[in-house]
Amino acid sequence: MARHLIGGRLPQNFEMRIHQLSGEDALASLHSGPDGIDQAEARRRLAEFGPNQVERIDATPLVVRFLHQFSHFFALILWFAAALALFAEVNRPGEGMGALALAIVGVILINGLFSFWQEYRSEKALAALRDLLPPMVAVERAGTLSELPASELVPGDVIRLRQGDSVPADCRLIEAFGVQVNNAAITGESLSVARGAGPSEEQELTSGTNIVLAGTALVVGHGRAVVFATGMRTALGEIAHLTQTAGATLSPLQREVAFLTRVIAGLATGLGAVFFAIGYAFGLPPWHNGMFAIGIIVANVPEGLLPTVTLALAMASQRLARRNVLVKHLASVEALGSATVICTDKTGTLTENRMTVRRLYVDGRFFDSTQEALAHGGDAARPLLLTALHCEEVEKAREGAATRLIGDPTEVALVEAARRALPEQSFFPLVDEVPFDSDRKRLSTLHRTEEGLVLFSKGALAALLPLCGATEPALRSETAASWREAEQAMASDGLRVLALASRRVPEPYDRSRLEEGLTLLGLIGLDDPPRPEVPAAIARCRSAGIKVVMVTGDHPATAEAIARQIGLVETGNARVITGDRLQRMSTTQLQLALDAPEVIFARARVDQKRRIVAALQAKNHVVAVTGDGVNDAPALRQADVGIAMGQAGTDVAREAAGIILMDDNFASIVAGVEEGRTVFANIRNFMTYILASNIPEIVPYLAFVLFKVPLALTVIQILAIDLGTDMLPALALAAERPEPGVMERPPRRRTKRLLSWPLLARAYLFLGPMQAVAAMAAFFFVLDGGGWSYGEVLAATDPVYLRATTACLVTIVVMQIANVFLCRSPRLSIFALGVFSNRLVLAGILAEVAIALLIVYTGLGNTVFGTAPLPVELWLLPLPLAFGMLVLEEGRKWLVRRREQPQRGRAG
Repeated sequence: MARHLIGGRLPQNFEMRIHQLSGEDALASLHSGPDGIDQAEARRRLAEFGPNQVERIDATPLVVRFLHQFSHFFALILWFAAALALFAEVNRPGEGMGALALAIVGVILINGLFSFWQEYRSEKALAALRDLLPPMVAVERAGTLSELPASELVPGDVIRLRQGDSVPADCRLIEAFGVQVNNAAITGESLSVARGAGPSEEQELTSGTNIVLAGTALVVGHGRAVVFATGMRTALGEIAHLTQTAGATLSPLQREVAFLTRVIAGLATGLGAVFFAIGYAFGLPPWHNGMFAIGIIVANVPEGLLPTVTLALAMASQRLARRNVLVKHLASVEALGSATVICTDKTGTLTENRMTVRRLYVDGRFFDSTQEALAHGGDAARPLLLTALHCEEVEKAREGAATRLIGDPTEVALVEAARRALPEQSFFPLVDEVPFDSDRKRLSTLHRTEEGLVLFSKGALAALLPLCGATEPALRSETAASWREAEQAMASDGLRVLALASRRVPEPYDRSRLEEGLTLLGLIGLDDPPRPEVPAAIARCRSAGIKVVMVTGDHPATAEAIARQIGLVETGNARVITGDRLQRMSTTQLQLALDAPEVIFARARVDQKRRIVAALQAKNHVVAVTGDGVNDAPALRQADVGIAMGQAGTDVAREAAGIILMDDNFASIVAGVEEGRTVFANIRNFMTYILASNIPEIVPYLAFVLFKVPLALTVIQILAIDLGTDMLPALALAAERPEPGVMERPPRRRTKRLLSWPLLARAYLFLGPMQAVAAMAAFFFVLDGGGWSYGEVLAATDPVYLRATTACLVTIVVMQIANVFLCRSPRLSIFALGVFSNRLVLAGILAEVAIALLIVYTGLGNTVFGTAPLPVELWLLPLPLAFGMLVLEEGRKWLVRRREQPQRGRAG
């Protein structure tokens, strides 16, 4: 075995971390060698460490999750009502209570199946994590190279990596030739980083300059590496563990609906018990008393609430889809509208995710374009651009007649800018190359030109300055300090600065002395430009009272410069917190730091974004988080609403999020906020509409017990209203457009309940009583016309009773038709909204009337719902009462608007 090849000894400094060891010692620490381990040892280690794959943590069984949809508090109340109805049917068959029991069970099943389907569709992040690991990898075992499944890798394996390869496990490079790695999926840093084979002085293993992590990819170069961590022990595995153990965070709307169902269900049960006691005190027979209790429970439980909320959110998600916002989890729509803080990435979300040449420094002057530099930059401008064109390691792929450049985004940007500035320039043949590595921090390429061999070099200014002689023309009028000042001036604007140099090389040349006597030609600054629509979106967030916090893996100077360009930072004292500083902060210190009006987190590491989200939530913020990399998945799960990038995002991020931006654009988030706020307002509107009908449904039972009058509305007729006639108009209220100024108001407080006292007062004490008066008036009008006298008992099949109870039902329907217009806004007049501006309301009313006609004028409707055909004049009877309700409600809204005017004046 390999350990015998190195004498079975571990190095004396074995206690050091693997990235701090030499290549030989790193292999020895894993009991491996330059040729890898043999097959027998690989099999033994595979049995010990397990396959190299992301594992699933045991979750709640699917059956348990399914059954939960039918056993929560809201469902239990309905089960109780169905059981009472079934009991009544057994003891008094033929009274229609069996049909009622079946109807209530149907409501439970519809609600439960709908909710389970939404939950079942949600989490697939683990499968996406597995897809990041390449299926096959080149492995050396006992000196023999072979292709093996990545799942069979074990610690100690030596693998080969080439440009474009995905890294299959956490590895330590032992040979590296121009290796650059894109770590964005793990660390969040947008720029590729160089990796070498020498020992690293970094303290953090993941920051080691010789470490390549599972899930990342080689942008350029090739090399050999030894595997030191596989499966769940890798950085990728740790992220998978965080993602799975983060748990689903309930959205504000989900918490509100849960609270609402408990309140309403408790209220319904309590009222049922209270009125059962009242009936008992008034000597009501047990059978009638039980029916009375069931009626009170069914009347107070808005059976259509949960499917209506779900469908309303689905409609909002369809509208958002037209605005490039894909909603995966419906509750995320309203959660986004409730957001008080948005934690956003920089690259690709606030910026265009493409590097661009922004500034050049040539001949002691700054230029804003390559054309300007060519025209006024003196003799060094053209050599500068020739160097940018040739000193590169990009791949050139043919796509028809065009050529596409593949490689490091910075190099691609330099080559493209040079090609545009020098369109007539042909490429000089490459003769030799001195590859880039993290120690040298520069790249040099040797080319044959018409004037002989020319070396082109680029890299950090600090790496090139010592190679340029003081007598060279570029340094005669500019000292080294001047060059550094120019570099600092460009860096302070958030630009990534590269120095470029060149020299003629005589033949034959000494390769070890190629990079001597260079002529420094100039500096080029690149950046990832902000999206043009982002500043306006940031301004809208500010006016809406939403705090935007940038969380990026990029350099602090770059992050702050971009933040100032887009208006995210407007003052001179923005708080910029690096990942290293954040690591040293306690939770209390972090929460206090977040009080600053302008906060930027730069160089944020894998687990820190989630920690930031948790700290904001501890301060009672509703947090929306954007992300595109694997490292963002835990934070996306932790947030109240996770927002992933649809174009640049990884599958892991997209699966962990509740919302996906199809255009990766921050401005689309603002559109989502507006829609989310509207959703919450519309849900409150149709809740008012639904709850208002509870009063005319309860009053008949009160009159039945307290005044010994016939029951004006049966339980099955209540279900016909709640699940039949009311459903579509209530749903239509979800299509209301945003009210003016919705994005000029602050986010709603966490303490603001969906079921508030003003809403209850409007529904139960104002709109509902007016409907109850109209319904009971119609009922007694028909009874009186049929010759009924007080105290007379009517049979359930008596024609007079059937017409009277049908008139009560029809009156509630007519009053609800007027009510749906009134409930479109709690403060704006229906005339200001436009009577016909919401076409779905009109469609819902037509459907409501059609359902009512089927119930009243078909034999099946008469049999199931206990109704009878009515003359046309009884449909017209409630119209004056409906008009009176409209006038009174419009007067209330006028008073509300009048009270708001002085408050706005004081606020102004």
